[in-house]
Amino acid sequence: MILRGSRHLSAILLRLLLLLPNLSLTTAYTPLSDSSLRALPSPGSHDFDIHDHPHSLLSPILIPRVPGTPGHARVQEHFVSFFRSQLPLWQLEWHNSTSTTPATGSTQVPFSSLIFRRDPPGVKGGDVARLTLVAHYDSLYRPEGFVGATDSAAPCAVLMFVARAVDAALSRKWDGRGGGGDDDGLEDVEGENVGVQILFLDGEEAWVTWSESDSIYGARYHNRALAETWSSTSHAPDSLYPTPLSSISLFLLLDLLGDADPRVPSYFRNTHWAYQHLSDVEERMRKLALLEAKPKTPFLPEKEKKASQFTFGFIGDDHVPFLKKGVDVLHVIPTPFPSFWHTMEDDAQHLDLPTVRDWARIVSGFVAEWMELDGEVEVLGRVGDRERDEL
Repeated sequence: MILRGSRHLSAILLRLLLLLPNLSLTTAYTPLSDSSLRALPSPGSHDFDIHDHPHSLLSPILIPRVPGTPGHARVQEHFVSFFRSQLPLWQLEWHNSTSTTPATGSTQVPFSSLIFRRDPPGVKGGDVARLTLVAHYDSLYRPEGFVGATDSAAPCAVLMFVARAVDAALSRKWDGRGGGGDDDGLEDVEGENVGVQILFLDGEEAWVTWSESDSIYGARYHNRALAETWSSTSHAPDSLYPTPLSSISLFLLLDLLGDADPRVPSYFRNTHWAYQHLSDVEERMRKLALLEAKPKTPFLPEKEKKASQFTFGFIGDDHVPFLKKGVDVLHVIPTPFPSFWHTMEDDAQHLDLPTVRDWARIVSGFVAEWMELDGEVEVLGRVGDRERDEL
């Protein structure tokens, strides 16, 4: 849909449209061509190395990461260093809080979530609809030494890879449009005023036992506070999106990924369309021989799920405070959980690395489609091929 006219009038029209019930205006989703799928960056030999390699995205996260501990701080430093050195155009925002826990008594434990955001240049924050990619980075307090390779070190590394995979294409797209300028205010309907943000959330894990009072500290306190802050903070009065929360076009949460033969259902009827697109990316990549793993069934097998088959149940996770505030959630978590869930066997040695790398490829493809990067990734792929040929 293309609406033309003055910026002020167009902004008013879109705000009126957004007030209509059950209407969600997001980017016009455009599937990548086969050549663009082939041109997407693929994980390098060391990106998901489980050993202590300087170029590994994953190995620095494969340590105990209990909030308030040195390991927790080291992983934060890994995230910050990666984006500062490799993706300097992404802006960092911290969300900090403290809470007591059953294991620490009256001692306040610090929780810190990191938000890395890349918006189109020249567009004010309140006019940007953001695809929001999410994983938690903390690990269990007990058993002592628990690593949580699937829960959720690998998902965090996947999101780091995805950010790098689409970054150059985003620059090419946005540089080509001249960094904003006198537009009509409705570029988000056409997929132009769409940004992407990555949330590395803290405090998801229980400290003593998994229960209503001792689980999802992030969701119950820390992330609930983040959702409250984003829903109560107002953008400028003439913004297309009144609050940071309303600008979330999709909350895509990755959890418990990295075991072989995952089966990820479609949990929510209202985001089944997004699940179908993610499943399509997997299916097309398999047909193009771009994926490594040989699962018994597709990772995302419920593309044809009917509306009558959805129930009101869901898995408690970091998304709950956002879901309760009306945010559209696509939860990418396998059912059943990995057999080693919450045991010491959830370690580096139990990761199926072809599956991890495939998740990186699939999510990169989905994000590139959402951000409408079809031509950009194809051109960059040709440039990369030419540079390799000249070596």
